[in-house]
Amino acid sequence: MAADVLKALVAETGTDTVVWNRVYEPRAVMRDTALKADMRAAGVAVESFNAALLLEPWEVKNKSGEPFRVFTPFWRAAREHIPAFSLIPAPDTLPAPRQWPPSDALTDWALYPARPDWAVGFEQWAPGEAGAQAALDGFVAERLHQYSSGRDWPSIPATSHLSPHLHFGEIGPRQVFRTLETASHHNPALQRDAEKFTSEIGWREFSYGLLFHNDDIATNNLKPAFDRFPWRDDRAALRAWQKGMTGYPLVDAGMRELWTTGYMHNRVRMVVASFLIKHLLLDWREGEAWFWDTLLDADPANNAASWQWVAGAGADAQPFFRIYNPMEQGRKFDPDGFYVRRWVPELARMPDEHLHEPWSAPADVLGRAGVTLGQTYPAPIVDHKAARERALAALKAMSEAAKA
Repeated sequence: MAADVLKALVAETGTDTVVWNRVYEPRAVMRDTALKADMRAAGVAVESFNAALLLEPWEVKNKSGEPFRVFTPFWRAAREHIPAFSLIPAPDTLPAPRQWPPSDALTDWALYPARPDWAVGFEQWAPGEAGAQAALDGFVAERLHQYSSGRDWPSIPATSHLSPHLHFGEIGPRQVFRTLETASHHNPALQRDAEKFTSEIGWREFSYGLLFHNDDIATNNLKPAFDRFPWRDDRAALRAWQKGMTGYPLVDAGMRELWTTGYMHNRVRMVVASFLIKHLLLDWREGEAWFWDTLLDADPANNAASWQWVAGAGADAQPFFRIYNPMEQGRKFDPDGFYVRRWVPELARMPDEHLHEPWSAPADVLGRAGVTLGQTYPAPIVDHKAARERALAALKAMSEAAKA
């Protein structure tokens, strides 16, 4: 469809040159390659450019000439390949055609939801290039200095919130990389935080390399052994997870933040993903699909690679037997309960010592907080200890099946 539209525009406008920024999903690469051939056969000059990545995904290879499957050596090698580019200012003006072809106004498409307005919580974002630049400037000026120490705390504004802007191409990773490099050069105290943040840009590059070389990363395990994993099919448990009604406060807070804002703090993303995969034994692809539908920053590389990473099924993945304890994660990274109380207001009056494990609170404490488990707030849909044992048994079953 996009190819047909582009061909029609070329014919209508008499264009002699077409340029675009590359995308890297293998199917899109095939589409664009065919489109280039068609355009050139019609006498139209065509060129594509890299605006989405620091490096092309085929440029960084190991000593055997193969794509890297482990992040640390990948990023070490990639750092050596990043060119010493300079940021080029945007032109003051761009030449416009004498007559624009007929087109719709974006407002004519009525894309903004009205009844109900489920996007009202998205208003914290400022889409577009100006919003992306403001996010980068604000991060460097106000939050970069606490990134390393605060990035795991969901109640601390230490992260950049650049991911949706990067996903939609409103800002490029080279601009982000060079801006942080310049900031740490002028203020050496920022160097550790800048390096930590740029390594996250590196994970994005790593994920795009995985996508480029594995067309099916969102549907097939990178580690074939996980094809034998005994996933459960429990629609009720999946729905409880999606709605933030699992009875585990940190998990529920994250899922409700996601539904309301289109975003979730990175530390909490790992906790909710681990809970779906290991506490509920639901297929990681269920989580990947839900995040794809609900995250503003979901892109085909990071989303799929990250879910495979948590499941232990992907490249350089954490082992499956690393099972996050949602209560301990809450006590460690949300000790004062600011994050949970914001997104799970039913528990707002719970004291800190019982907030992340309300089912363990005495009846009188629950009463004073106005909490009735199973009514005002769900009882846990699964027991943590039993779920952990079940997950390890499933891992053992998979390993034995792989040996058979």
